[in-house]
Amino acid sequence: MNWFVDIFSTYLYGLKVIAIALAFMMLISGLDDLFIDIVYWCRRVKRALTVYRKHSPMSYQELYKPDEKPLAIMVPAWNETGVIGNMAELAALTLDYENYHIFVGTYPNDPDTQRDVDEVCARFPNVHKVVCARPGPTSKADCLNNILDAITQFERSVNFKFAGFILHDSEDVISPMELRLFNYLVDRKDLIQIPVYPFEREWNHFTSMSYIDEFAELHGKDVPVREAIAGQVPSAGVGTCFSRRAIMALLTDGDGIAFDVQSLTEDYDIGFRLKEKGMTEIFVRFPVVNPDADNKEPRRFLQSVRSSNVICVREYFPDTFSTAVRQKSRWIIGIVFQGFKTHKWSDSTTLNYFLWRDRKGAISNFLSFTAMIIMIQLVLLLIYQRLWPDAWQFLSIFTGGPWLVTLLWINFGLMVNRILQRVIFVTIYYGLGQGLLSILRLFWGNLINFMANWRALKQVIQHGDPRRVAWDKTTHDFPSVTGENRALRPLGQILIEHQALTEAQLEEALMNRTPGLRLGGSLLNQGLITSEQLAQALAEQSGVTAESVDAWTLSESLIAGMPDSVALRYAVLPLRRENDTLVVASENGIDPVSLAALERKMGCPVRYVIAQRGQVVTGLRYWYARHRGLDDRALLETAVSRGWLDRQQADGIWRHFVPRQLLFAEVLTTLGHISNSAMSALLLRHERSELPLGEFLVSEGVVTQDVLDRVLVLQQTLQVSIQTLLHKAGLTDAQLAELEQEHA
Repeated sequence: MNWFVDIFSTYLYGLKVIAIALAFMMLISGLDDLFIDIVYWCRRVKRALTVYRKHSPMSYQELYKPDEKPLAIMVPAWNETGVIGNMAELAALTLDYENYHIFVGTYPNDPDTQRDVDEVCARFPNVHKVVCARPGPTSKADCLNNILDAITQFERSVNFKFAGFILHDSEDVISPMELRLFNYLVDRKDLIQIPVYPFEREWNHFTSMSYIDEFAELHGKDVPVREAIAGQVPSAGVGTCFSRRAIMALLTDGDGIAFDVQSLTEDYDIGFRLKEKGMTEIFVRFPVVNPDADNKEPRRFLQSVRSSNVICVREYFPDTFSTAVRQKSRWIIGIVFQGFKTHKWSDSTTLNYFLWRDRKGAISNFLSFTAMIIMIQLVLLLIYQRLWPDAWQFLSIFTGGPWLVTLLWINFGLMVNRILQRVIFVTIYYGLGQGLLSILRLFWGNLINFMANWRALKQVIQHGDPRRVAWDKTTHDFPSVTGENRALRPLGQILIEHQALTEAQLEEALMNRTPGLRLGGSLLNQGLITSEQLAQALAEQSGVTAESVDAWTLSESLIAGMPDSVALRYAVLPLRRENDTLVVASENGIDPVSLAALERKMGCPVRYVIAQRGQVVTGLRYWYARHRGLDDRALLETAVSRGWLDRQQADGIWRHFVPRQLLFAEVLTTLGHISNSAMSALLLRHERSELPLGEFLVSEGVVTQDVLDRVLVLQQTLQVSIQTLLHKAGLTDAQLAELEQEHA
């Protein structure tokens, strides 16, 4: 037994040497972290005593003042079936912004995701599918480069430029005011980053819950200090907005390639590239606090009202040990190994300091885990010596001079400070309960980081070059939104089910589509269906009801309550109010993004019904047209009052006239001169113009004057004028001239 005691004593001596070396390294790392803590709290106290005493925090209402600039959201998607639909639906229902487009990057060998995105695009005209040139998975950076190519093509088609380019993943839950914040800052800042706060799970899900501990402290304290000292902000890969100036600079740098396709953390890489170009970067913690709003969720104990309401990105992080290790090893390879090879030490002392902090993780993760292992061994030894009868008593490995005791006490104090800082920043956002649970999660988080470090090191050694390591994408969960993502049923199929049309008739109609008309209008124009049947089919397709609308009987107060620009932008007529809900009529389905924007502009819930073909168009011309012509209904009524027509003839003429009226925008988009999604963006810009839509499009360079003239001629050909119908009914030229003169 003596031999075992000798061996164990030697082991304890070796453990002492390791522990002392470890203590010195932990002292350096702890003092480094303490410096960040001191800077943060001193800066916070100083601002509280100076800036916030003189100036009140900016209200979120200020974000509404700038006009909505076009913003592009870039979403890489590999094996994301069922996720991107939820993201687009949640964005449409919650985003307090309208002038945005989502570009989803898919792969040619991922048909399930492509099919899912196609269904989303059918419902959301501001969602665009991008198919990458190469089969996947490539890398996130490669997918983003393909998305940027598609965005530039889209810009050329509508002749306008996006002001901001936003990075998001398909599992992200976007804050309702995020785009308002980016819109407010994008003219002045080149990289804008908002915080990321992971969603909570049950308390015993230690893997995913360890992310809330890390991000709460990182985005609550570390990154704000980094921005304040160095003026450099690392992108988190989500919730990042780049200005157009920044994107153009990156494209110029890479000869048309903005993102480094070999980087596993292209977001981190770009933050440094933009800083080197002298561009401005900002990390924004902007709270949206509305004292008049009804808080649905009670505030947790010690949870900060302002900090817990910052504009941020929410998402679920990996919940299994292996997926968390894979994700974090990718971050370590990209930030530490690839970053060290790509971004050498610079001339800036402050920037080098934060480069050191980024890279020390490769060491500190080992240190923390090793310290935990030593501590566990010592605790087990202590338990043995205290509880085992006649136990061997060994000299403590920490027996030494005063210097060692002092070192240990300093490290103990630094460790307590680290735990306290973690608890504070988790509590600020998630409440005291989660703050205290973060102490229990420390060991598990250290274990994940330790294994991720080993995996990263192993992969780098295997490949010989960190830039050769392949992209290892992790999957995420997405919160439940509104159930199944419903794709639009084809209109022809609905008409066949209603027995309004046979399959043979539909096939013939598709082969002989009337140029300038959508399928429904073409079927109506060919006399295959009635306007009532078309309205019923469109209503069923959109999941709403159909109604016949007489625009001349609408309430003038309701008409006055809807601005001209809103009625014309969305092609709707206000019908009535049902309690607090405004019911409007449209001739086509209204997409969720437009419906949400319509509600914001009207300041109340909005429900829509499908009106019969031409009823809304004629109503818009009567009530809202910017350049009003003759009142067609008045011409007809005057002809009846003078005895030139009887009531039956007049009603027949009106029934023939109304379904054959259509909007200029329908002809333009159906002919393919402008896509529906591009037209939606152009109509937003047209709201601020006094020009007719056609002249506006010519002035913007979207279409030529020749195209405009041809479209207008086709519109007049497809439509029928009331004068033509009156002439066919027997009115003379003199009578028509008299009517026109009277109503001019």
